[in-house]
Amino acid sequence: MHTKVKPCACEICNKAFSQQENLKRHLLTHTKEKPYACEICNKAFSQQGHLNGHLLTHTKEKPYKCEICNKGFSQQRILKTHLLTHTKKKRYACEICTKAFSQQGHLNRHLLTHTKEKPYACDICNKAFSRRSYLRKHLLGHT
Repeated sequence: MHTKVKPCACEICNKAFSQQENLKRHLLTHTKEKPYACEICNKAFSQQGHLNGHLLTHTKEKPYKCEICNKGFSQQRILKTHLLTHTKKKRYACEICTKAFSQQGHLNRHLLTHTKEKPYACDICNKAFSRRSYLRKHLLGHT
């Protein structure tokens, strides 16, 4: 089971897996199917494990701590991504201004500064924002 042999390959992206069950789970990423929904906020996930991690966001539990800055995280994968901020490695560079980032998501967010795109719109007043966090803060003013 723990061999490096991966006989189950995805026909769409060629990613290989050691077990058929893992391939089945992976295929959901291509179909965009999300059969696991949060009973609290209805956010849906393609994998049960992702839903389990998400549920911690509702309890505010943050069992994964950064050994460098002591910041807590609800999911181990988020901690792993956070750890990249403490390294000098910035693998994701902006092709427009050459500013570099340790995480792909940070580069994606930065790119909006060049395009002036504002993909997060308020359902109440239609004001748009470049970041989801800005929209969340704005929504507090409507309550």
